[in-house]
Amino acid sequence: MQAGTFRSDATTTLEHPKRTSRKFMLAAVVASAVLAGCAGRGTQAPVTDMSQGTTAEPAKGGTYIVRPGDTLYKIAQAHNMELAELIRLNNITDPSQLRPNQVLRLDSSTPAPTAPAPGPATPVPVTPVKPVEPVSTVRANDASLISWAWPASGKIIQTFNANTKGIDIEGNIGDPVHAAADGKVMYAGNGVRGLGNLILLGHSNGFITAYAHNQSLLVKTGDQIKKGAKIAAIGQTDTTSPRLHFEIRRRGTPVNPMSYLPAR
Repeated sequence: MQAGTFRSDATTTLEHPKRTSRKFMLAAVVASAVLAGCAGRGTQAPVTDMSQGTTAEPAKGGTYIVRPGDTLYKIAQAHNMELAELIRLNNITDPSQLRPNQVLRLDSSTPAPTAPAPGPATPVPVTPVKPVEPVSTVRANDASLISWAWPASGKIIQTFNANTKGIDIEGNIGDPVHAAADGKVMYAGNGVRGLGNLILLGHSNGFITAYAHNQSLLVKTGDQIKKGAKIAAIGQTDTTSPRLHFEIRRRGTPVNPMSYLPAR
């Protein structure tokens, strides 16, 4: 995705090393939201946990030991923390790797847990890598599960690929941003660095849409939203020019929005 001083040319990854961490941060927020459900409050990421795991209890010294059934949302809620802060303190890039007995820091004054010395390396079979297929704009098989609409009317200035995870739509500051489908606000805030003012909408059939770099947010966590409703205004927060970064994710996996949005 384009954020900060990102460019769409082939040298982006080398020139802007923070780009990957920003993408992982969004992935962590989305994946944790899928695990934890889509209720919340204020401008924090949603924290209601729908799992049947045990109640989070702190360990001594400003740390927490992960239990079976825990999620990042439940741990953040139990310790009155924002999800983004818990992720930052523990350098989490993939919430699916949260494991029992893992020690998490709960405040910046606590030293990072010392990792155990690695054991002997185990040879891993090498699987031939298939060539990356070109991005297709063919209609996705599951596109008809939801009635989709374009979130903004500008031209596309960044296309979908494995790095961007979505598309960037050009606009003027203040132009409307619309909900791409009926859904519920899972997150509305600016707690994810590099994405500016961000909205996540949860939809039926495991879909989530993300709207980043907004000037202002017109909805709050927990709001029920209809397709086409104005939810934000295009802005330039944490990016170089006014734009909307838009993503569609199916069960946490980024998919090409062009395969779901109607032709225009």
